[in-house]
Amino acid sequence: MLPLLDSGVTFEAILQQVANGVAKGSVYALIAVGYTMVYGVLQLINFAHGEVYMLGAYFSYYPAKWLGYLPEGSEKPKVPLLVIGGLFVGSMAACAAIGMLIERLAYRPLRNSSRLAALITAIGVSLLLQNGGQMLFGADPKGFPQFVEQESVNLGPVALANTKIVIIAVAAVMMTGLHLFVQKTKPGAAMRACSFDMRTARLMGINVDRTIALTFAMGSAMAAVGGVLVAMDQPRLTPLMGLLMGLKAFVAAVLGGIGSIPGAALGGLLLGVAESVVGTWSTTYSEAVAFVILILVLLVKPSGLLGKSGREKV
Repeated sequence: MLPLLDSGVTFEAILQQVANGVAKGSVYALIAVGYTMVYGVLQLINFAHGEVYMLGAYFSYYPAKWLGYLPEGSEKPKVPLLVIGGLFVGSMAACAAIGMLIERLAYRPLRNSSRLAALITAIGVSLLLQNGGQMLFGADPKGFPQFVEQESVNLGPVALANTKIVIIAVAAVMMTGLHLFVQKTKPGAAMRACSFDMRTARLMGINVDRTIALTFAMGSAMAAVGGVLVAMDQPRLTPLMGLLMGLKAFVAAVLGGIGSIPGAALGGLLLGVAESVVGTWSTTYSEAVAFVILILVLLVKPSGLLGKSGREKV
């Protein structure tokens, strides 16, 4: 064990926290991409996005409960792989529908209003979902079914829980798939065109309303994946679980460059690693890391690490 700067913290402990931070940052990235996609198209911060993440976890919890896969006492029924896949897909579909409904009812009527009106509406939708969740689901924490039997996997000098390895792998696949969708498909080109100039995109025959709805749907589906993954690793659901997670994911989006999908991924990973490494010395200060980073980014480089301005050929 190598002491680091005579602080009692070892180099191996730092490596362990970096590995844990990559898993945490992968979830931040999944949620941050929803912020960055909506902002890229509408120049709107959807502060209700953290609550969509919360709903994603609950949309998997209740079907698992109805199917009889919740743990009772010491019994932990194993969930078949096919059922796990169905819960993921069902949660993504339900959150995509919620995202489109939020856009249709809350944001579309204000599309030609001031940004302040849209921002206040976003905060109102967030509060509505938080309090509605407490009324509908109850304020008491709920235990999530065991998707994967947790065990430690040795990866060289670090040991990582298998659930965290699943989080990293699933997040990598989802983020890569989303990036390819936006860059290589016609709907993705429509999203980029609307992001560049919505009025011109409409004149070119792009259905702007449909494109914006698709943007909300895809961002919400990614948040749902994050919600299920976190619930699988930390099986404790509450209706307020999306509040702090949503704020941190927003910081990750700003850090990476809001409007950039690779930036959201990079910002999420960097934020997760920074929080975990600081937590090696003090768990108290680790919760403040995100907000310190937000202040520094806004002061030094408001466009973020990968943010850029300029024209793009779509």
